[in-house]
Amino acid sequence: MAVVTMRQLLESGVHFGHQTRRWNPKMKRFIFTERNGIYIIDLQQSLTYIDRAYEFVKETVSHGGTVLFVGTKKQAQEPLAEQATRVGMPYVNQRWLGGMLTNFQTVSKRLARMKELDLVDFDDVAASGRTKKELLMMRREKEKLDRTLGGIRDMQRTPSAVWIVDTNKEHLAVDEARKLNIPIVAILDTNCDPDSVDYRIPGNDDAIRSVTLLTRVVADAVADGLMARAGGGQRGGAEQSEPLAEWERELLGQGPDQSGASEGHAARGGDAEADAVEGSVADADAQSVAEAVAGEPSAEEAVATVQQPEQAEGETAQA
Repeated sequence: MAVVTMRQLLESGVHFGHQTRRWNPKMKRFIFTERNGIYIIDLQQSLTYIDRAYEFVKETVSHGGTVLFVGTKKQAQEPLAEQATRVGMPYVNQRWLGGMLTNFQTVSKRLARMKELDLVDFDDVAASGRTKKELLMMRREKEKLDRTLGGIRDMQRTPSAVWIVDTNKEHLAVDEARKLNIPIVAILDTNCDPDSVDYRIPGNDDAIRSVTLLTRVVADAVADGLMARAGGGQRGGAEQSEPLAEWERELLGQGPDQSGASEGHAARGGDAEADAVEGSVADADAQSVAEAVAGEPSAEEAVATVQQPEQAEGETAQA
């Protein structure tokens, strides 16, 4: 079952890799071609790996597991927090503190302190029994804890899996997850090491549209897993799913708008579209590639890059 289409990947610029001088040779098998000094990722493989990661996340959540969303780079902060909050999963989008997983007992104490500060009324000096300076210091402490640990406020134990945007930048999270044998689902750009990831998705981890699309796909898998957990009933033996938390029941009670999000991407383009992409992506023009690497290619530019090789070659010559 396809959860995203080839056209969506193209419009989001998922196929653009890094410059050829910045690559990891282990990623060679995921590269379709090279054009004007930029590697082009094989989106056929990306579709296959997206399906595998989707099914894994769905099964993990349906059996009572949680997925920690990790992405502290600027492009990932907002979409990561938005999608994780939508499905009620913990996230880290500001700074990864060493020991968040391997020393979770200490992190839990900081979470308890943050919840304790939530009960303090910083504006009522007389009733608090503290001086203004003490309240000011406590307010600053609370703001710092909210910024670094606010996304994992409700995480009671280490997660069952982690979703990571840019494994090179989040190498501390990768190392801690591997030490604890926590499965890693991640975007793999052409400069990443595929051996450090359990469920890899070859794609662009720098463009905002690419990061947003792939993070939304993972969040949709979580939502499907929550619905399966709610409607699947009791499972036998050690695989019995845990009861839904209150926030999860509220999430499922929001109606079909959220639950239908993943179904909106269920149809994959036909074989003809995929063949057309394979046959013409090598003719991507240098101007559209440079724009995608620098930031955000538009939907029209991404599609034109693949579907109009002759026009693209003309623009390259003019540039």
